[in-house]
Amino acid sequence: EPPHRRDVNTVFQDYALFPHMNVVQNVEYGLRVKKVPRADRRKRAAEALETVRLGDHATRSPHQLSGGQRQRVALARALVNRPKVLLLDEPLGALDLKLRREMQIELKQIQRDVGITFVFVTHDQEEALTMSDRIAVFRDGRVEQVGTPVELYERPATPFTAGFVGTSNLLSGELAQRLVGRAGSFGIRPEKIRLSSTGEPAPDHTSARGVVREVVYLGAATHAIVDLDGGGTLTVLQQNLESTVDQMLAFRGEAVVLSWHPTSVVTLAEEPPAEHHDDVPPTKEFA
Repeated sequence: EPPHRRDVNTVFQDYALFPHMNVVQNVEYGLRVKKVPRADRRKRAAEALETVRLGDHATRSPHQLSGGQRQRVALARALVNRPKVLLLDEPLGALDLKLRREMQIELKQIQRDVGITFVFVTHDQEEALTMSDRIAVFRDGRVEQVGTPVELYERPATPFTAGFVGTSNLLSGELAQRLVGRAGSFGIRPEKIRLSSTGEPAPDHTSARGVVREVVYLGAATHAIVDLDGGGTLTVLQQNLESTVDQMLAFRGEAVVLSWHPTSVVTLAEEPPAEHHDDVPPTKEFA
């Protein structure tokens, strides 16, 4: 079928609500275009508003709603048409961080309730991991990798995915030979690395020595950048516990030992040089 005949609806980033219509009129607009009888469309609009928990806001105008409420009205307007697929084009991008996180969970619950496939486009890594059953990572107009959130984070296929979905230490060339023991391209997540000031690592762990160049306190965790003896840099992320936070902050400028289990190192596919056109900037996004 041509695109305009496919059973697909879209929720836009800016909501695209009609300011001269109240909430229920906005929601039932698509049904009016389809010439659905008035009684039927009012019933379906009321059901859609109950689904997004805005049943008592039916007569309000869009300007009387918060950003999160407007987003839910836009969602109800799409759901009322009962599409087979719903495309959400960065619908949370205009919300502040706290509200965006609340809406991520709410959207996920609504999707499970209605049972419609949601295709959610976002540039936010955490949002993609939070909301998705499956993620497709796009790069320069092509699919880089498809998988579950766990698969993409724990087993990225390429250096691009490893560096874009979360943070990863990418190892290649002489650094890979020294730390992994063989040539190739590898990745290890910062939270997989343990940092200590003295002592030898466990017998089954790989280790490297270096000096902590910088320590950044992030609240729930502390991020350390370590310059390795012999060249190269690794980043370490350690969860903050009462017994560790002060110790981590005191590591700046100190010699340390890094250690990790060999199974934490992921082998990555070699990437050919990316081809770019001068008039087409590279894209990095999730769907």
